Amino acid sequence: MRKQGSPRSGKNSEFKGGTRVMLGTKGFKITSVDCRWHSKSLLLQGLKNDCPKYNTIRSFYVGKKNIRTIVLMFGLLACLFLLDSIFISLFEFENVRPSTALKNSSQLQVQVSFISKKRSPIHMYDRLLNLASSALAEKEFKQEPSNLWIDPYKQASLWKPCAQSNDQTKYVKSNGYILISANGGLNQQRVAICNAVAVASVLNATLVIPKFLYSNVWNDPSQFGDIYQEEYFMNILKDDIEIVKELPPDIKSMDVEAIGSQITDADLAKEATVSDYIETVLPLLLKNRVVHFLGYANRLGFDLIPSDIQRLRCKCNFHALKFVPKIQQVGSILIKRIRKYRASQSMLDTHLVGKFIHNKENHEAPKGSTKYLALHLRFEIDMVAYSLCEFGGGENERSELQAYRERHFPLFLERLKNSSSISPMNLRKKGRCPLTPEEAALVLAGLGFKQETYIYLAGSQIYGENSRMEAFNRLYPNIVTKENLLTDTELAPFKNFSSQLAALDFIACASADVFAMTDSGSQFSSLVSGFRTYYGSGHAPTLRPNKTRLAAIFAENDTIGWNRFEFRVKKMILEGQNVAIRSYGRSIYRYPRCPECMCKHH
Repeated sequence: MRKQGSPRSGKNSEFKGGTRVMLGTKGFKITSVDCRWHSKSLLLQGLKNDCPKYNTIRSFYVGKKNIRTIVLMFGLLACLFLLDSIFISLFEFENVRPSTALKNSSQLQVQVSFISKKRSPIHMYDRLLNLASSALAEKEFKQEPSNLWIDPYKQASLWKPCAQSNDQTKYVKSNGYILISANGGLNQQRVAICNAVAVASVLNATLVIPKFLYSNVWNDPSQFGDIYQEEYFMNILKDDIEIVKELPPDIKSMDVEAIGSQITDADLAKEATVSDYIETVLPLLLKNRVVHFLGYANRLGFDLIPSDIQRLRCKCNFHALKFVPKIQQVGSILIKRIRKYRASQSMLDTHLVGKFIHNKENHEAPKGSTKYLALHLRFEIDMVAYSLCEFGGGENERSELQAYRERHFPLFLERLKNSSSISPMNLRKKGRCPLTPEEAALVLAGLGFKQETYIYLAGSQIYGENSRMEAFNRLYPNIVTKENLLTDTELAPFKNFSSQLAALDFIACASADVFAMTDSGSQFSSLVSGFRTYYGSGHAPTLRPNKTRLAAIFAENDTIGWNRFEFRVKKMILEGQNVAIRSYGRSIYRYPRCPECMCKHH
C-alpha cells in the first residue's frame, strides 16, 4: 500500500487525441500536443489563443473531467476510510493491550505472592557455608574419621544398667491413693509418671495409673494405655509400689477438690524435696485417703533424695515404661528402613521395640551396615518466637514473630513490660537462641561428617520451612523423616496424636548411631540422651553443642578460617561428651551415670 500523499504509479489513462491526465497532489495538469495545465486553474486564455478547436475540446474535456473527478473523490474517500479503519484498529489494539497486560500482571502478582509464601532462602553465614561446601567436596573421596561414630571416652563402656535390681523390702499397708493428672507432651508426661512413682514410694501410697491432661498446644487425647503398656508397667514395679487402674468406688465418689485434697503449683514447689511431700502432702493423704496432683510434672527435685527413691525413678524410666505394641511395631519398621535392613540389633533396639526388631526380611538383607545420624532440630515457631532472638529474616521475620507472641504468649509479653530488655544480639551471645538449621549443618560439617551422611530429622515443623532448610540441604541432602519413610497406611493410626508420633521420633533418635541435639534444654533430647547413655554401652555417642561457645565461633563468620572453625567446633563437642558422674542439680533421667542407676565395672 502506498504512502498517503505520494504520487500514484502505474500507466497513465489515455484520451482521444493523445491527451493524458495525471493526478497530482495540488491540482490537475493536462497534457496534450498543444495544450497543458500549468496550475490548479485552467489557463483558458492561452488555450483559446493556441487552440481554435477549443470549444470542441472543452466540451469533451469537461465531461471527462467530471467523471475523473468523481472517480478521484471516491478513491480519496475510500483511502480515507481505509486509513481510518487502520488507525482505529491500531488504537483499539493499544487500548486492549493494557487490559491484557493487566491480566498478565495480575497473574504474575498471584504467582509472586505464591512464591513469597514459599520464601527465599535465608542465610546468616554465607561465607562459612561456602567454606563448608568446599571442605565437604574435598572430603568426598577421603576416608571419614572413625571416631565420629563412637563414644570418644572408653570409660563410657564401663557403666552398665543396674536400676532394675531390687534391694528394698516389699511395701507395707498403703496410706491412701495418689491421683496424677500430668500436663505437657510425651516427654513431660514421662517425667511426671516416674516422679509420681517415687512420690508414691515416699508416702507409702497406692498409685492410680496416671491420667494425661488434654492440651490445646498438643491437641492429643491419648491416655497412658494408648502410649505405654499398663500391665507391663504394673508388673515391673509390683515389688516397689502398689499400682491400680482405678480408684475404689467409695473413694471415686469423693469430690477431691472440695475436701481439700487437690494439689497444684501453688501448693507445692516445682522441684520439691522429700521433706516437702512429707510435711505438706502426707497429712492430707492420711486424713482423706486420697490426693490429686493436678498438672503434675517437675515437682520432685533431683538432690537430697534417698538412693532407693532415685533408683526407683531410674527403674521406672528405663525399665517400666514400654511403648504399646502398635508403636513398637511401626517404630521397628522405621529404624529398619532408615538402616536399609542392614544393621544388627543392639540393646537399645531391644528395649525400645522388643520382639518387633526381629523380622523376616533380615535374612535377605545385604551384609554390612548403614549408619545414620539422628538430629533433633528444635526450630519450631513457638520456640523461635519465645526466644526473642533474631534469625536473619529482617523486618518480615520480626513482624511475624511479634504477631505470634501477641496471639499465643500475651502473659509473657505483659511480664516483659516490667523487666529490663536484652537485645537479640546479647541473647545470642549468652547462648539463649535456638540453633537454626544452617547453624546445625555447619556444626556437622565442622565435625567432619561427610556430605553423604544419612540423617534422620526429628521434631515438629521447622519455622520458615524450605527457606531455612535450604542451607542444610545444600550441605547434607540425604535427609529422611518418619513422614517419608512410612506409608500413609502405617502412619494413619497416629494421625492427630502428637504424643504417639513423638514416640516414633523417640525410637528413631534413641536407636541412632549418633544423636545430635540443638537445644540441651529440650526435655525430648534429655530423655533420648539419657536412654542412650543407659543402654548404649559406650557405643551411642550424643552431640551436645554449647550454644554460648558456638555463638562466639559464629560471631567470627567474616574472618575465621575453616581449619580453625573445625578445631573449635570439635573441641566444644568433645568436652560436652566427657564421662562423669551426675553432678548436683542434674536430671537423673538425662545423666543416669550414678550409683543409684548404673553400676561401674572395672
